[in-house]
Amino acid sequence: MLIGGTEMEAAPLHVPVMLREVIAYLRPKPGGIYVDATVGAGGHARAILEQIGPAGLLIGLDRDPEALQAAWEALAPYREQLLLIRENFVRAGQVLDRLGIPAVDGFLFDLGVSSPQLDRPERGFSYWHDAPLDMRMDPRQPVSAYHLVNGLSEEELAHVLFAYGQERWAQRIARCIVRERERRPIETTGQLAAIVKAAIPAAARRSGPHPARRTFQALRIAVNDELGAVQKAVEMAVARTRAGGRICFLSFHSLEDRAVKEGFRRLAGTCTCPPGLPACACGVKAAIRVLTPRPVLPGKGEVAANPRARSARLRAAERLGVELRVITGGRSE
Repeated sequence: MLIGGTEMEAAPLHVPVMLREVIAYLRPKPGGIYVDATVGAGGHARAILEQIGPAGLLIGLDRDPEALQAAWEALAPYREQLLLIRENFVRAGQVLDRLGIPAVDGFLFDLGVSSPQLDRPERGFSYWHDAPLDMRMDPRQPVSAYHLVNGLSEEELAHVLFAYGQERWAQRIARCIVRERERRPIETTGQLAAIVKAAIPAAARRSGPHPARRTFQALRIAVNDELGAVQKAVEMAVARTRAGGRICFLSFHSLEDRAVKEGFRRLAGTCTCPPGLPACACGVKAAIRVLTPRPVLPGKGEVAANPRARSARLRAAERLGVELRVITGGRSE
């Protein structure tokens, strides 16, 4: 079943990152109910569907209609055990409520921008192509990268670039953006990439990745509220997973990985009291057992075959029997 889509011929899958490791930690069981909260083109979803069998159910979410269409085509042999729904993963709790499913056996979150999104110049995610400055994962969103670049103050722009891109030249780049947009609006990725390149000192551009990489990353995170969504998703997923079920997060950015790590740490019952207190006062009960004290990294062979996997970090946890309040759409009830 596809909500908001049509049937077409099957399309080839993209290469899913750390597929073997994801399935090993998620541990899908026959007949289980799982949520692939960022289904993308369906690479991880296919492996989950193969494991859960015809008696199982996979609910695939994505806010990108093109990704949902690609998944529907690619996963054609499994449509009887598949639901694809256009929705932001942070609202997975509300989706489960609409479906009458109180809890599932596991969640998978593959965070960040997908390869198909990067490879479509018109989506405005890439600094390698000159295209409209967009970066919205869901085209229905009212605010795009164009609005941020042309509407934020110099101080606000510098904050976004430093906080979300860890860009050391954030202030210089913001100043150059504001100066340039006073002459004409910044409408394309090519314009923005050229401005960033000119703002960064030549010595700092001679080595390392493309000089605009951190700026584009920061704007994408801000446009799509990616970090706020991750923080809400951790708690929602734990609350909606049955005891013994698994929650897996695959991230590609240190800030995303840190948000998952801190969320897992808190829900694992790790004491957060300041040092020096005579007794623990936080009263936290462990809701999960963290399966990955350190993030799992891709192997050298996978990175060589798929360079986009080089920054991947996998964290996983197992749900314990402690009851939590159900989280719906990021809000507790």
